[in-house]
Amino acid sequence: MAYAIKAEIEDSQAETFVFAAQKTMYGGKHITEGDVIFLFASENEGGQGLVARGVVTSCKPIPRRPDLERQTPRVSVSIRRTALATKRLGRDELKRFKDWKDGRPETELNFKFYRQATNKIVGVSDEAAALLEGFF
Repeated sequence: MAYAIKAEIEDSQAETFVFAAQKTMYGGKHITEGDVIFLFASENEGGQGLVARGVVTSCKPIPRRPDLERQTPRVSVSIRRTALATKRLGRDELKRFKDWKDGRPETELNFKFYRQATNKIVGVSDEAAALLEGFF
């Protein structure tokens, strides 16, 4: 399975990225070292959407806090960039894909990243990963 992260990315040209205590949703908590991950610079922080593809070089789950009844699993990840995006893909390009049951990979990405605007790590289907590969 491939993964995608939407987060604040200050330097999209960086060779490595480190993200501490990131929320996980839609299977994101299963991310492990060696997994392929697509990096989206969060538009909420001035980013432009898809910026890079990388490989997870380290992954550490954050322990749950015993004082909280409900909490989203979090992980800290380090990523080595393997490619820079050559085409744009962000909120503006995905917002027209909102028929949540149409099975399109664009709709999957819109749903997982933009229906709830929080930054997060998500698992993506093989079809969505193939779509994302076309942007490199």
